[in-house]
Amino acid sequence: MLEKQAHADAFFARSANKLDFGNWGEKEKVALSCRILASEGHSETLAGQITVRKEDGTFLTTPMAQAFDEIVPASVIRINEDMEVLDGPGTPNPAVRFHFWVYRQRPDVQCIIHTHPPHVSTLSMTGRPLVVAHMDATPFHNDCAHLKEWPGLPIADQEGEIISAALGDKRCILLANHGFLAAGSCVEEALYLSVLIERAARNQLQAAAAYGEVKPVNDALAAESHDFLLKPSIVRASFAMFARRVERQMAAE
Repeated sequence: MLEKQAHADAFFARSANKLDFGNWGEKEKVALSCRILASEGHSETLAGQITVRKEDGTFLTTPMAQAFDEIVPASVIRINEDMEVLDGPGTPNPAVRFHFWVYRQRPDVQCIIHTHPPHVSTLSMTGRPLVVAHMDATPFHNDCAHLKEWPGLPIADQEGEIISAALGDKRCILLANHGFLAAGSCVEEALYLSVLIERAARNQLQAAAAYGEVKPVNDALAAESHDFLLKPSIVRASFAMFARRVERQMAAE
């Protein structure tokens, strides 16, 4: 394991100035995140939000009734905790209210994404947690909580209190009969986790359908992989890769 860590350290030292992280502004990252989520199948209804905490205590989000694949930087609005629009067009999704509970409890969280993608939604109907049974799911090792009972439509303070308590110090939570929430230290991390959790849920469901119970990854190896795959350079390079892909798609439209 020490040898592996040495190789990892050497990789990050060599690649520090060579990875392409892009050069997008805050609203551009929000818009690109929405486009990425849409391309990954997260935009089937109006139920889904992204919020970003700003230094002045206000938040960036997207307007209600605009699909993720419609969002451009000019669409992004700035709101306060009273859900009042301070800048930009439109009105916020009322479910943004439960995000504020997480932000109050977690000063480390700067971006929250909540959606109902198909495979996470299906897994949420089974009563089972996300199982870390593949390398690509290891970012969720000891980092994905499970709310086992649906508290109802998350547009009031009670649901926010329940969800934030269940999330605890984790980066993600699987919400029973609902979807998921990703709480990241930055936009890039929240988006990265959102893409990975839907893919992990898909793989878990497919493996279970084919062979029954899935086999979890070794605990120590999962922890090692978790830490590697959540390195800021890996997270930011992954976001940039996803972003370039949707930029190419938009250019071709």
